[in-house]
Amino acid sequence: MKPRRSVLSVPGHVEKMHLKAGQSNADVVMLDLEDSVPLDQKEIARSQVIRSLRTNDWKEKVVTVRINGLDTPYGYRDLLSVLEDAGNRVDAVVVPKVNTAGDIHFVDRMMTGIEMAGMLSRPIAIEASIETAQGLQNVREIAAASERTISLVFGIADYSASVGARLVSISGHGEKEAEIYPGHRWHFALSRIIMTAKANGLMVIDAPYGNFKDPDGLARSAAMACAIGCNGKWAIHPGQVEEINRVFTPSLEDIQLAVKVLDAIADASSHGRGAVAVEGRMVDQATARLAGQLYEQAKYLKLL
Repeated sequence: MKPRRSVLSVPGHVEKMHLKAGQSNADVVMLDLEDSVPLDQKEIARSQVIRSLRTNDWKEKVVTVRINGLDTPYGYRDLLSVLEDAGNRVDAVVVPKVNTAGDIHFVDRMMTGIEMAGMLSRPIAIEASIETAQGLQNVREIAAASERTISLVFGIADYSASVGARLVSISGHGEKEAEIYPGHRWHFALSRIIMTAKANGLMVIDAPYGNFKDPDGLARSAAMACAIGCNGKWAIHPGQVEEINRVFTPSLEDIQLAVKVLDAIADASSHGRGAVAVEGRMVDQATARLAGQLYEQAKYLKLL
């Protein structure tokens, strides 16, 4: 699977942003039909996203679409129209504010119906956004609800509102946290999402950092997410992409260690040994999987 270090979100109704995003270094471009689109622009945004999907040169870039919530009159229509008219250029659908496994079941079955009607030539993945207390409570069932699901996404602003947390920044996306709380205010929520995702073989994408004029804050936020197991982070401005990519790109030291682990495992297997040690420490299956994932990412990024 292609890396998802950086996910650049662009409003669905602003065509010029689609063109710029396609030329950026973001691993993923997410065409957004939800929060960044005013209510009176919803229909226009949907039509524009379909045109952009069909006419823009996306090259090898991963392209996803965030539909509106399933508790709105727009969500089901986004899913149906976009996938029927331009689904062959969509890699994944991002489902916002997922509260129960039933939300994912609905999207999965809609996709299956569209495939059965011959509208899609390849399967489309699902990315489930956990943004509420109810969603976090049900995250285990959500993660296992569909074989199409490839990642869980943390929605920090709506989650904050859901639990009644204090708002400390205009955007509500992670700025000024250190001023009111020692450590990582969202550590439990994000760690639970990460634990559940990894137990189900899924990736985790962290919420965006709202102040795009604060590169140091972005770097701290990305480093924290990377340290506890996130695979990437959303960006709300093209200027954030390079820093996010830097943080989530494997270092030379990490790549070298992964190669050592994989070489040791291969050597042990060829000699019929079960136990594997690297630099004086035993290597278990979890470490082997992590090494393999990092190696594949480094190979894709041409770091090997």
